[in-house]
Parts: sequence; structure tokens; C-alpha cells
Amino acid sequence: MRFSFILLGAGIGNRFNSNIPKQYHKIAGKTLIDISINKIKEFKDIKKIVFVYNNKHKKYLKRIKLKNIKLVAGGNTRNESTYNALKYLIKTKNIDRVLIHDAARPNFSKKLIKNILLSSKKNKTIIPILKVKDALKEIKIKKIISLKKNNFFTTQTPQCFNLNEIFNLHKKEKKNYIDDDFSLVEKSKNIKLINGEIKNFKITDQEDLNLLKDIYKSNMKLGIGFDVHRLVPGRKLYLGGVKIPSNLGTLGHSDGDPILHAIIDAILGACRMGDIGEKFSDKNKKYKNIDSSKLIKEIINKIRRKNYMINNIDVNIITEYPKLKKFKKKIIDNVASLCDVSSSEINVKAKTTEKLGVIGQEKAIATEVILSVIKYD
Repeated sequence: MRFSFILLGAGIGNRFNSNIPKQYHKIAGKTLIDISINKIKEFKDIKKIVFVYNNKHKKYLKRIKLKNIKLVAGGNTRNESTYNALKYLIKTKNIDRVLIHDAARPNFSKKLIKNILLSSKKNKTIIPILKVKDALKEIKIKKIISLKKNNFFTTQTPQCFNLNEIFNLHKKEKKNYIDDDFSLVEKSKNIKLINGEIKNFKITDQEDLNLLKDIYKSNMKLGIGFDVHRLVPGRKLYLGGVKIPSNLGTLGHSDGDPILHAIIDAILGACRMGDIGEKFSDKNKKYKNIDSSKLIKEIINKIRRKNYMINNIDVNIITEYPKLKKFKKKIIDNVASLCDVSSSEINVKAKTTEKLGVIGQEKAIATEVILSVIKYD
């Protein structure tokens, strides 16, 4: 069974009351769109991801640089936007199921996605729900009536459907207003209702966004990294994966990139996963002269599997030589790309030791890093 995923992000969000569309607001350096997509990319069974955008939001869309994602322009209603995405997917070979999700719900867990995919083996439609816990009242002709809460539940996204079925239903109803896609199939057979998640709430107003930020802050961890290398002739100098023109380079078992090594140690410390020496021993010939960019990519993949993402990075480069002012932006941009974090969340400072010690004598270069990670699941 092969799945696809539609992320609906074309809404205006009038109740959110912000100049920036709510789906483009950031938490831990990631937009709500990024957060959802990054989780979904972890699932190999999901072969195609479609993001539905609003033509009025193109300037925001360009900033987030979505990779390997099909972009589809939305319509005037949620219904039309969903239909536009389904119309693209129906032409895609070997896709038989689709998960449809609102970008305003970024806090679903990967456990929920696993449950949906597993349940799809025996059921055509999978809907996450939450049972109503509070007392329900209804006003009818100025009279208050108590309702039996056991008869009520709320639905969440992502919701999973047979692609052909939901496409045909949307085609018939594309001009009509619907609350959610489930309302189109609720009279069908083979529907599985599964437990939703309280934390998978919809961001409707600023208060909701602040609540989500508080959840993320409570899951924040800090890490510290440090690395130092001798500067010697005949070696290349790499800082943050950027080759720096220099008569001296770093002596090390790998390429000796002190920034990336310190960042790796800081990540491992924040995630309580040991240290760089345990992961990449200098006794292992496999790592002889290896590009440290490969090492950090491996670490980023490992922490993703543990549901961590980097929030921000602060770097001190301590050296007398070479002068680094004109290279700082390149270093920041490259580290951002390697660590999958916004450049705006990275700071790089070049420091000296005022000619003191081996660093002051241009015989060594050191780097220290403090960063934070957030566990999002």
C-alpha cells in the first residue's frame, strides 16, 4: 500500500489576527508547515507530499524553500483546495491512499501517523477523534437543554482515505462548503475511528500559538560543545563546512573542522547521546580525512529519529589567524543547511586570545558552541 499526504495551507486565518499567515509563523525556527512536513518525511510508506498554498502567500512560501514537495495552488474554500491537490494525485501512479491534514495542526505525533498507516491495512477510512469530556448544553428557543456527552466526539486531522473514493466525492461537492473531508464519507462502510491526541489541537488564534510555544519550550534541552585543533602547514582549513583560504590548516583524523565537531558534541550533549569520540572514533580508518559535513548529517538523521530538532546555535571561533569577518555569512548559511535550521537562528562570533597561548601564537584554533534542541513528539 502506497500513501500520499496533502498538507492544506491556503487558508486566510481571519481569526488569527496577524499580518503573517498563521501557517508561516515560526516555532523553534520552523514554520508550522515545516514542522508537519519534517515529521511526514520520516515515513517511507508516504511516497508523495503535496502542499496546497494560497497565491497571496507566495512571498512567504519562497522563504521556506520546501524540497521534494509538490506545490499546488489552493482555491477559494478548503473544499476547492483539497480537490486541487487530489486532482494532481489521481494522475500519480501507484498511489492508493491519501492522508489529508491541516497545516494549522502541526503538533501531531509520529505515533499517530503510525497508527493511521497500520489501521489502513484493514480499513478504507481512518479518522482520529477525541471524545467530549465537558458537559454539553444546547439553547433551544431560550431554553437550555443538557445533552449526553457520550454521544459526541470531535474529529482531527490527518484523516486517511481511499484516493479514488475521496477524489470522486470532492469532485461532486467541490462548490459546496464542508467542515472536513470525513463529512463526505461518514455514511460509507469500513470506517475506523481511532484515538486522537489532545496536543494535536488546531491553531486558530494567538492564544493557541502561545500554548504551542509553551509546549515546545517545556521540551527544550541545552548542549555545549568544544573542539580545538593544531594549525599546521600542508593541511586545508574547513570551518562550518566552508573551505577557508589559508596557509595553515587543521591537524586531525578527519578534515579537522572544529565548528562542526563542536556542534556535533553540543547536539549529542543536548540529546543525551554521548560524544563525538564515541560515534566517530579516531581509531577507525573509515573516518580518516572524512568530510565532517557527512558526520553532522549522520547525527542530524539520528536525532530526527528520536524526534529532536535544533532550535538555535551560538558559535565562538577562537583564533588569531586567519581573519574570518568576510566568511561568517557563508559559515552561517552552510551550517543552517547542514543542521536544517534557519540562518536567523545561528550566530557566529570570531574571537582572539590577544596573542596569548598557542592560539595567540597562531598554532591552534578552537571553537565552542552552545545550542538548544526541542523534542517535538
